[in-house]
Amino acid sequence: MGSPQENYSTPFKRSDHHHSQTKLNLKILFLVVLTNFLTLYIFTSGSGFHLSRYIPIPIPNLSLPHSHYNNLLDELNSTRNDLQNTRSQISDLYQNLQSSNLLSQSPLLTNLSMINQQNYHVLFSDLSNEAKLAMGPHRLPLGFSPRMGTDRVYPSIGGACFKYKDELAQYMSYDVGGECPVDDVFAQKLMLKGCEPLPRRRCHPKSPPDYVEPTPLPESLWSIPPDTSIIWEPYSCKSYDCLVKRRNLPGFYDCKDCFDLEGREKKRWILGNFGIDRVLAIKPPGTIRIGLDIGGGTGTFAARMKERDVTIITTSMNLDGPFNSFIASRGLIPIHVSVSQRLPFFENTLDIVHSMHVLSHWIPETMLEFAFYDIYRVLRPGGIFWLDHFFCLGSQLNQTYVPMLNRVGFKKLRWNEEVVAEEFMTKWEKKK
Repeated sequence: MGSPQENYSTPFKRSDHHHSQTKLNLKILFLVVLTNFLTLYIFTSGSGFHLSRYIPIPIPNLSLPHSHYNNLLDELNSTRNDLQNTRSQISDLYQNLQSSNLLSQSPLLTNLSMINQQNYHVLFSDLSNEAKLAMGPHRLPLGFSPRMGTDRVYPSIGGACFKYKDELAQYMSYDVGGECPVDDVFAQKLMLKGCEPLPRRRCHPKSPPDYVEPTPLPESLWSIPPDTSIIWEPYSCKSYDCLVKRRNLPGFYDCKDCFDLEGREKKRWILGNFGIDRVLAIKPPGTIRIGLDIGGGTGTFAARMKERDVTIITTSMNLDGPFNSFIASRGLIPIHVSVSQRLPFFENTLDIVHSMHVLSHWIPETMLEFAFYDIYRVLRPGGIFWLDHFFCLGSQLNQTYVPMLNRVGFKKLRWNEEVVAEEFMTKWEKKK
């Protein structure tokens, strides 16, 4: 066997190596103790700890002749560098936390966090507790909802409700759990002023004392309902016979002859270039299935469409007449909303939207353009917008309204002008 020196590749003598190994062990022990000490001190120090007041202890890079120990020293040096970086990051984090704590304790931030809630409650000043309850906000029973992004709910009410606080207070005055006031006319005027939707109420609407079951379909589509089916207090007429005969009275009434189902209503949308069957023929059979009639009077357009297996929802206001109740009595679907209201349908869902007389020049131009965009939103690609009997001055047609419809993005399908361009009927298609 060779001498002991032959078992080592180093040029050192045996006594020198033993001395070097002892120094190595001591230095390794020192590094381990120092590392543990710093780690424990960092994570157990109190709130007054600040790393910047500690002076880093310089530790010289160690190098030993043996490759095994060299690798170990490299790892220790790397650990030391990582520790120094971690200390720096913790110091920055600590400073940020200290700043955040100071800010959170300041009166300024406390006031800022309450501004929105305070401003919202200021709008409710001088209103009854019932009004405040109806308009919220209300905390969610299960706390913060990630889906909603909040921990409370604000019931939907029209922005103009707060402009007419006296009327709003009157509308919200009733006996909780009792019978609601018969204030249909008052409530509708509030809606038309922009307080739409109205807040919900905790009372029961007055019911007709001698209510009878409605006429079955399909007879109900062209039948006058019994007078006992509604409450007549809000209207000047106190019977359907009065409403039917109103067509012969002088003066102006909204949809004056709409309740006479045996008169002009019976002939609407049957003949001519703009009859319902010709409109439906524009599209493949069966592809016009659901739609909306804006300002549909007593629902005759929806009745004609129902005869052709097309479901139409009709928006209508009760302008001195029970239009919504009459539509429902025919077995059709009414919605009591004004033309100012955003259409309560999801985008790209309806096959057809129709409007006769309502969407015309009496609506402010900007508001009308928003309405056209809303119609475009709810129509599916290729859906039909039937603008029926649009009234305007002759000069306004090409200067204002045709460019407006083009700007919205509709594609013209059919066009018919009457009475020197003061009235026109047209059909537009949503671009695919």
